[in-house]
Amino acid sequence: MAVHNFNAGPAVLPQAVLERAQAELCDYQGRGMSILEMSHRSKQYEAVNTSAETRFKALLGLSDDYRVLLLQGGASSQFALIALNFLAPGTVADYVLTGAWGEKALEEAKRIGQTNVAATTAEGGYRTVPARADLHLSDQPAYVHITSNETIQGVQWADLPDVGALPLIADMSSDILARPFDATKFALIYAGAQKNIGPAGVTAVIIRQSFLDRARTDQPAIFSYKTHAKNNSLYNTPPVFAVYMLDLVLGWIEGLGGLPAIAERNARKAALIYGAIDQSGGFYQGHAAPASRSQMNVTFRLPNEALEKQFVAEAQAQSMVGLAGHRSVGGVRASLYNALEETSCVALAAFMAEFARKQG
Repeated sequence: MAVHNFNAGPAVLPQAVLERAQAELCDYQGRGMSILEMSHRSKQYEAVNTSAETRFKALLGLSDDYRVLLLQGGASSQFALIALNFLAPGTVADYVLTGAWGEKALEEAKRIGQTNVAATTAEGGYRTVPARADLHLSDQPAYVHITSNETIQGVQWADLPDVGALPLIADMSSDILARPFDATKFALIYAGAQKNIGPAGVTAVIIRQSFLDRARTDQPAIFSYKTHAKNNSLYNTPPVFAVYMLDLVLGWIEGLGGLPAIAERNARKAALIYGAIDQSGGFYQGHAAPASRSQMNVTFRLPNEALEKQFVAEAQAQSMVGLAGHRSVGGVRASLYNALEETSCVALAAFMAEFARKQG
């Protein structure tokens, strides 16, 4: 039975992609074997790997000034790799904190080198993103790091910050390819695939070539971005099936009309759920300030924890899964990633209205 999948990650995948993978699982393009069984050195897999990089850059409007690396270890590994590659002794990295994942990125960088918190909204409970004027940047930092969307607090940068010529890095794990943006502002973007663009197991790193050229060379080879770029993400055995699925999802986004079309789709979905919150007469309380609301992760509270548990249980009974808030903050969270269909948001909004009517 199909469900309305609001899980925060691993998350919903496009039905068409799952059906394509199912059809090709035992015999990939007439090769007599599954892509799960193929050598990552085969021409067939190398074509998939190349296609994923090409599609990624096309969707972001990037030229050959950028590389797309397909790595393992999730965003958590990138917290360390970024600092290992670019935070040299005698330099400082600036971090802008808007939620829990930004905190984790900073914590890892602190193990490696000197850091500066350029701005934080922790005091207000991570309900907003800072204004550009509130960023207190270091003199010539090695890089400036932001988290474009915080899944736990449900906070997102509506307008990504401009730091001029300074290298800007973003963890976009939870809103990558969810809307158009100027990717050329960034020296490096990274994203675990398992929320918006594929299954768990592959992490995309989009890196400007001139920034890559500045990476340190005194790290172990496996931890060097230069190693992975030189070897076209094939230095060690890649997550073959995850990259294959990523490529199919990128093709699905292309087929919808690219990022402008996916942004319109996502805006309609978010409007349904935020509308249910705002029209509840205060029964539902959104966590994020309206100007900083995430279109990917809608987080809200009910009058008490007992009602929150009842809400999640009754929603699950109606085939709506994955609505419990993160264990660190509680409440309710509806994740509205790219592949979630609008019909699921229609169903959730109707359930919210009826639940508030009965319990409010």
